Amino acid sequence: MLEILRRNSGGDWGKYSALLDPLSREEIAQSVLLMREYESSGHGWFWSTDSHGRITYISPRLVAQIGFEEGQLIGRTLGRVFVEDREIERAEDDDGRARGLKIYLAGRKAFSNIVIHTQCGKFDQRWALSGHPQRDNDGRFAGYRGHAVDVTEQYRSESEASRLAMFDSLTGLSNRHRLTSQLDREMKVCVAAKRSCAVMMLDLDRFKAVNDTLGHQAGDELLKQVAQRLRNLIKDEFELGRLGGDEFQIILPDIDDRGRLADLGHSIVTHLSQPYSVDGNRCVIGASVGIAVAPYDGITSEELVRGADLALYAAKGSGRGQFRFYSSELHDKARERNDIEEALRDALQNEELSLHYQPFVHQENGKVAGYEALMRWQHPKMGWIEPSKFIPIAEETNLITSLGEWAIRQACRDAAKWPNDVSVAINVSAAQFQQEGLAAIIGGALAASAIDPARLEMEITESVFISDMERTDKLFRDLKKLGVRLSLDDFGTGFSSLSYLGRAPFDKVKIDRSFVVGSTEEGSRNPAIISAIVSVAGALGMRTTVEGVEALDELALVREKGVDYIQGYLFSKPLTQDKILEKQGSGEWVLEAKGPSRNRAQRLSVLRKIGVIHGDYRYEVRMRNLSRTGAMIEGVSDVPVGTELVLDLGEGQLAVATVRRSEGDVQGVEFETGLVNDGADGLCTRFRISPYALAAAGMPLQALPPGAYPLAENVPATTESRPSFETRTFADTATRRGSD
Repeated sequence: MLEILRRNSGGDWGKYSALLDPLSREEIAQSVLLMREYESSGHGWFWSTDSHGRITYISPRLVAQIGFEEGQLIGRTLGRVFVEDREIERAEDDDGRARGLKIYLAGRKAFSNIVIHTQCGKFDQRWALSGHPQRDNDGRFAGYRGHAVDVTEQYRSESEASRLAMFDSLTGLSNRHRLTSQLDREMKVCVAAKRSCAVMMLDLDRFKAVNDTLGHQAGDELLKQVAQRLRNLIKDEFELGRLGGDEFQIILPDIDDRGRLADLGHSIVTHLSQPYSVDGNRCVIGASVGIAVAPYDGITSEELVRGADLALYAAKGSGRGQFRFYSSELHDKARERNDIEEALRDALQNEELSLHYQPFVHQENGKVAGYEALMRWQHPKMGWIEPSKFIPIAEETNLITSLGEWAIRQACRDAAKWPNDVSVAINVSAAQFQQEGLAAIIGGALAASAIDPARLEMEITESVFISDMERTDKLFRDLKKLGVRLSLDDFGTGFSSLSYLGRAPFDKVKIDRSFVVGSTEEGSRNPAIISAIVSVAGALGMRTTVEGVEALDELALVREKGVDYIQGYLFSKPLTQDKILEKQGSGEWVLEAKGPSRNRAQRLSVLRKIGVIHGDYRYEVRMRNLSRTGAMIEGVSDVPVGTELVLDLGEGQLAVATVRRSEGDVQGVEFETGLVNDGADGLCTRFRISPYALAAAGMPLQALPPGAYPLAENVPATTESRPSFETRTFADTATRRGSD
């Protein structure tokens, strides 16, 4: 012990000698033995530095343990050998603030239990380091003396506990607690740094059916596979986590490009809808996605999550397997959905439902071959309610079984009045397909109507293959015994598989409209896909119907590819039974193709008020149609061709446009940047104008879209100028100029 002190005293032996004077030789020897025994045990080690922070002593066993020769670490600074990992019991200053190792050393203060690991040699050990500053007889700082305790096992245990507290034990993704903390931090940065942040809420469609039919163990395995697919899509770019059950969340900092978000939302829906193999069973589920973006949809984590949840709710309510962006209109739609659910329970009893029929024709001559039955609902107060609104609600509330049974019976009764060579096709939802006694219901409807079973075609989507293939195969056999025909609907979308065609006794394949849209554009791969489906179906002895043909160039293409039947607005919209009996009678009916020569860019018929900004003046106008590339507006007169306008489409959507056609108070405008899909069969701007940017640009607040701009407060409004163009009120044809 004395020799060690002499060797490491740095010439200041007197200080240590004074400390040891009271000790007897036996006590000194005993202390040395205890120190050596402690160092040899590997539980801890001693260290000391000089006033410049250089190591003057470190236990030899520790030196060898981390891969150095004795004496190699002498003279190095502590920070060159060890690095702080985290604190177990980090000491605090008088003001209560915790500080790190470097801060303590620089301040020459005592510290304890700061966890460190070596920067070289072995990395799998952790020590809790403690140290006390030393002073000489004159009170000058003379360095540190201290010790360290091996806390490797404790560290691993605490690290695992911390990991379990922050990550989902089933999937390994971030859990709700971690996601909430992360989003809170991101939103603080978003507000402070005037940045954006998006949140995606995901919910699996038809997951409950897997749990109910295959058991919870299979459900857990399916969730693991879903998590892995999401990891492959998201990678480490964004924060991905599982909230619980079949709900997931993604946090996307610094993203407000709705085109990019729409692409990701579509990719998630597509990838999660591909088939899964679970315990030897083939499972098919889907996903719905809701998206909200700060600061447009909220500036707190609670507001953003609430908006994404509402968007998710809208996606599920619109048929599932979709993504939706949040908008303020969703609050009204949520209330509307509740009203629809309540009214739907009495719709059948009140005889508010009816069937309309859309023809499908022979491709070579346009002769009507049959009709697809489509359910329609006219409520006495709400008017016509779209099937896309009430069918998903019916499926969620199990009302679909009674609605489906009514539709089968009614369609058979109506078909009995048609020519004997004209068939009727009825859609069967996955929920309806799983109900007990479906074959008996169909058999009863055939018997009551006395129609030939071969005239009844049941259109079935691929979602019926979700589980329990034995039961599904039995139902197929029962239906074929009845003599009805089976059609695989929407083939080619989502999770299509050729194995369905080989396994199930289908008579027909319906090619989805998504392969028709854009099929005549240069570079499109859709024609090749249509050809492939037609070839496979033909080889298996199946007919093909292509749906959604709306232009003459599309008609020419599908005829060239050899499809058997064609359905679409080019030939006819859905018809009432009375109209069919009037036109069809008891004989043949040939429909002529009538429509545009080619399909134009998606154009939505709309009628709503929007704002038009020119200079710093804002006009109220009506928008009558909207496409990706432009719109038609009315309400402003004397607007020269070539004039640049800014269309305020609401909620921060400001689109720069140029007037390309102007006739009276009607203008056709072309957008500088094309619109993108909003996930609801509508269009939206790729970017929205942030209130941060509006405030920074000095935009007059009276020229902004209606709404709250909490982050653009105290911005002085500029003086409003006089308008450049005449405006027309919509109540009459009177015109006014400015504020006269």
